[in-house]
Amino acid sequence: QVELVESGGGSVQAGGSLSVSCAASGYTGSNYCMGWFRQAPGKERERVALIDRLGSIRYADSVKGRFTISKDNAKNTLYLQINSLKPEDTATYYCAAGRGTVLRYSINYWGKGTLVTVSS
Repeated sequence: QVELVESGGGSVQAGGSLSVSCAASGYTGSNYCMGWFRQAPGKERERVALIDRLGSIRYADSVKGRFTISKDNAKNTLYLQINSLKPEDTATYYCAAGRGTVLRYSINYWGKGTLVTVSS
């Protein structure tokens, strides 16, 4: 059974930094693609950052230069470092896992999410 558990969300002032983590268990796909999505109140869920088994990374334009995705394969943990936070970054951040590459992927598993709130 695949389980994705996020942690590290919280409240921060604009301009600050935050790191969220995702502990993955039961996921052993060799053709994996993992990433972070977010959903703000009243908006659709959007892709934030992806990383695939080749180490390729893809960011949404809105977060380029501010967000950094990384993965520790030994710990089966996915990370998202968020810098220069803006109020519009306020959202629930979801960890996701699936198959494919950062350009062509499908998501099969979702975490329950962790809330990030940015105040101005």
